[in-house]
Amino acid sequence: MVTVTQNVVVVAAAVIGSLLFMLGLNRVWPLEQRRTYNDLIGWHLTVLGTTFAVMLGFMLYTVWSGLAEADLNVDGEANALLDVYQLGNGMPEPQRTQLQTLAHSYVNEVLNLEWPQMAKGEVPPQSSGLNKEMWETVMSVRATSPTEINTQQSALSQLNLLMQHGLIRRQQAAARLPNVLWCVLLVGGALTILSACSFGLQSVRLQGLQVFSISLLVSLSLVAIADIHRPFHGLIHVRDDAFRRVQQSMQDR
Repeated sequence: MVTVTQNVVVVAAAVIGSLLFMLGLNRVWPLEQRRTYNDLIGWHLTVLGTTFAVMLGFMLYTVWSGLAEADLNVDGEANALLDVYQLGNGMPEPQRTQLQTLAHSYVNEVLNLEWPQMAKGEVPPQSSGLNKEMWETVMSVRATSPTEINTQQSALSQLNLLMQHGLIRRQQAAARLPNVLWCVLLVGGALTILSACSFGLQSVRLQGLQVFSISLLVSLSLVAIADIHRPFHGLIHVRDDAFRRVQQSMQDR
């Protein structure tokens, strides 16, 4: 899902569809005839509901953990880039200017090119020429003092981290729940709601409240998974604040 409106429409459609199905089932199979099967339906609903709740909880935990990991990885990438930029101050010219210019270009490329691509559900290229140029710039330094040697080694270490975090970010941008898992979730939710609609209560209002609450919870949970399962695309996504802060820090120096 991309907007709040889409979420509301999906949830409303699921709830209204469940209530209409309940009313239609009541006409075809009256409540009085179903009450004799309440024990069987209740056992069936308990098994389905418990199984589906476990699957739903596991999926929610998985996608939320993936979102948190993606956010943490973006922070790591941004921090590594800022360290590379700052370590450039300890290098001789022209490598100092070259490395800091490349760091500027890197953050601009991420913010202006890659982030909009990921927001659209696209996956950025797996490699950037800027990484190679930064490596070549650092390797071209002919360190003569212990300070320059330490600076060069630290810069190489941060460049390695930068490449790793960038690769992980692109992999996370391509990740999504497999279709088979979506099929399990949708079928499980539909069967759970169907069982709730089949329960024969004396009060139609009470039955409607039961179906309403179950269908609302199921649809909200599925919509939440749909919003979260792609860390960089959708209503809930990893923001580019970390790179914005890095860009501002570079401009202030």
